Amino acid sequence: MRARHATPLLAAALLVAAVLALSGGAAWVAPAQWLGGDGLMHDLVWVWRAPRVAAAFFVGACLALAGLLFQGVFRNPLAEPYLLGSASGAAVGAAIALLLPQWLPPGWSLPLLAFAGAWGASWLVLAVGRAGGGWQPARLLLAGVALAAILSALRGLLLMLFGDESTNLRALISWQLGGVQTPTAAQCAAFVPLLVLLAAGARRLAFGLDALGLGEQAAHGMGVRVPRLVAQAVLLAALATALAVCWGGLIGFVGLVVPHLLRWWLGPLHGRLVPACVLAGGTAMVLVDLIARAALAPSEIPAGLLTALVGGPFFLGLLLRRRE
Repeated sequence: MRARHATPLLAAALLVAAVLALSGGAAWVAPAQWLGGDGLMHDLVWVWRAPRVAAAFFVGACLALAGLLFQGVFRNPLAEPYLLGSASGAAVGAAIALLLPQWLPPGWSLPLLAFAGAWGASWLVLAVGRAGGGWQPARLLLAGVALAAILSALRGLLLMLFGDESTNLRALISWQLGGVQTPTAAQCAAFVPLLVLLAAGARRLAFGLDALGLGEQAAHGMGVRVPRLVAQAVLLAALATALAVCWGGLIGFVGLVVPHLLRWWLGPLHGRLVPACVLAGGTAMVLVDLIARAALAPSEIPAGLLTALVGGPFFLGLLLRRRE
């Protein structure tokens, strides 16, 4: 019953969040002003706010999907792109693309290098967690935290060495604190097929992730090729993380909180969780971005700070609950 009503409820929540995000900001614009007619307020909503709301939904959906995949592969409910170092790896790749001379075609260096960083960091954490045979959830978490710290230091070093007067360091630092970027119309159009492909890929891995949750031997007995499943899931999660970092910077804990709450609500089956994570993660990020734009208008709060204020206590609560 709960699973059957989940999609309509989450879709309704997304609609409400989108209306609020389009109306709210430095200036409140009533829906009647932007649903019809022309004028300054109409252009404000459809030219500036609507693309950013679409990007916020895309970033949140990607982070939630990445968190769901990482938690399924690592069989650790505390796994999350930010904590496992994947987001930090993507941020290092993005910083290289922004600070160093580009040898790739314009527009390709940022997403490709961000993906390479996220993928490499994910595999490094996975290798450390598998060292000595078997899965070590605690080792995975500690390896991710250590790797995130190392990559953060490397990112700071890149800023010191290659940042100069011609580089907008303030914008880079703000991006690293987390903040949804405003895309162009063509980029907004690209969000739809990208998100559909990510969700379809995650949905295709649902049975394997469900089986892996019972243990590697049980998954193998059910016909799942575990190494192939892990490779595909890590690749997909790294791609989702890289895309989220490209458009949202470093935003933590969305990939931890959203899949966790949905598991409590809908159960452990990934076939149900994939579409729910897309809707719930996107809705959460749309609301976070609204608060970031409107709380201290005309100034803007970095979205990463807001998610940390919520996700940090949530993470500590999970640690205490697991200890008990």
